[in-house]
Amino acid sequence: MSLQKMVATHPQVDNETEELVLAARHAMLCALFCTSCADACSSESMDMSQCVRTCSDCADVCAATARLAVRRTGQNIDVLRAQIEACIKACEICAEECSKHDNPHCNLCATMCRECAEDCRKALPLVN
Repeated sequence: MSLQKMVATHPQVDNETEELVLAARHAMLCALFCTSCADACSSESMDMSQCVRTCSDCADVCAATARLAVRRTGQNIDVLRAQIEACIKACEICAEECSKHDNPHCNLCATMCRECAEDCRKALPLVN
């Protein structure tokens, strides 16, 4: 299945930007990575409470971003742009926090957060 194809079938979509759909897809995946990382952090022997919080917050922001990015009925450009900007910031903060820890789940989460932020940066100028 292709998210791009799904969004393109919407009756109000004339020319959907591939960048926005890719950002939505990455945000959805990032939410799952962050949720998994937070769960793994909670099982670590050292205090990972800040990483759990940061990953959990990022997961929620990314999930909301993915949902808003695929809604095409009507327009709410200001909210969508603000949400994408929040996603970029949450991903940057989460990547920074996860980079402080030397474990595989944090390394993967940091990488995914950086990729998500980059895709959101690419999509943002096209949301107008």
